[in-house]
Amino acid sequence: MPDSHQRPTQHINKRVRFTSNVLRTVGVVNDALCLFAGYFVSIWIYQWSSGQLFDHTIHETAAIVLGINFFLIRISRDSYTEFRGQGDDVGEGAMLDFVIGAMLTAFTIILFDVFTEISRGLTIVYIVVCLALLFLSRIGFRKIAWLLMDMGYIGQRVVIYGADRQVASRVMELLAIERLPHLKIIGFADDRKTRVDQSAIGSANFVGGFPELLKMAQDGELDQVIIALPKVQQDRLDSIIDRLSAAAIDVCCMPREILELRSSYRMSSIGSLPVLSLWQRPIRDLDIVAKEVQDRLLALLALVVLSPVMALTALAIKLESKGPVLFVQQRFGFNNLEIGIYKFRSMYIDQQDVSGAERTTKNDERVTRVGKIIRRLSIDELPQLLNVLRGEMSLVGPRPHATQMRVGDKFYFDAVEGYAARHRVKPGITGLAQVRGLRGEIDGIERAKKRVEYDTYYIDHWSPLLDMRIILETLFIIVWDRNAY
Repeated sequence: MPDSHQRPTQHINKRVRFTSNVLRTVGVVNDALCLFAGYFVSIWIYQWSSGQLFDHTIHETAAIVLGINFFLIRISRDSYTEFRGQGDDVGEGAMLDFVIGAMLTAFTIILFDVFTEISRGLTIVYIVVCLALLFLSRIGFRKIAWLLMDMGYIGQRVVIYGADRQVASRVMELLAIERLPHLKIIGFADDRKTRVDQSAIGSANFVGGFPELLKMAQDGELDQVIIALPKVQQDRLDSIIDRLSAAAIDVCCMPREILELRSSYRMSSIGSLPVLSLWQRPIRDLDIVAKEVQDRLLALLALVVLSPVMALTALAIKLESKGPVLFVQQRFGFNNLEIGIYKFRSMYIDQQDVSGAERTTKNDERVTRVGKIIRRLSIDELPQLLNVLRGEMSLVGPRPHATQMRVGDKFYFDAVEGYAARHRVKPGITGLAQVRGLRGEIDGIERAKKRVEYDTYYIDHWSPLLDMRIILETLFIIVWDRNAY
């Protein structure tokens, strides 16, 4: 018998609703339109600027081949799988794939010996226009996607089932980390008779037990149910799924491991077997090669450009106080192995601390007059360019800490949980933490934890462009920062 009391949101169900999967198709169409429009816009710009004639047929063929190469690369990398409008791919990945596709197309043109028939001017204009369109279209795409999600045309209304407040909060926390704008957690359900606290968790209300959940699904008030029962028995799970199958909704189960283990897992597969990857090498394969090449080339260039500064610094150190110009200290490097890093000596030879157990403080009497200047401007770190050329360090990465460095009364690696994970990559001369206000003395556990959080974020989100951004920010920080001494 139909319920005489209609829910106030019932009329919304007449609106056509799409899941986020539709954005994948829209993403493909978006890129296709960029390449298509880019061709005609580049022709117009080229003819307007030069007025030279060219063979339309050969250029159209080249554009089609480039488009095919571009989409083959994008699809082979599953670039549209996570295309949800969050803004993670604001042109960077697409632009790189387009450049690779253009290089493959150039090889094809050379192979068929038609290179002389291609207009170099038009080719350059086409590449520039397409790169600009791919970048700008993603900004527009993200804004439109968010607007459609806010209006309710795209998205999924989700209820978490079978979870107590702690588990429900954990699920919501994990989903918040993923930054999925298409998911709207509208409530959580629990069949336990002993539930007392029925208050909302954020914007998610307690909707009742399974009967109320099923009613919402049948009334079209939700699109997905996440079953979060860490210790559910198989027969109960089968019963829940069987009863929910009566409604046209998505049903998924969040495994116990995801709820109870660390959050930085990834779903992957070994062959066709699904697995939870709890820990992975962050920089691998060609990314390793790219970072090594970037480090070595920039380090060599920096040594050449900064050699006069380094020579004057060495002379000043030698003239002010006795002792060697360079100071070598053992610090943690890649894979937690110890490395000897080079620095210009900034302390008096009989007062320097090789172990690193004693922190340098403001107005530290151990620091020489020259030392204060070179520490303030980070010139004392320049000899570490040699460590980069030796392959022991990177230009950008988590700063290497002395093996005996302490935070309070504990060693750094004992005081901060997850500290060792920052050594999954080579240490750097500068890092994300240093350009986010954490340069200089670490005088408390909270500041130490924050630095490790930035290091972890850098490792998980590394890219060559991020490295270049940090290097440029470091140059500004050196001038304005007052935390180094």
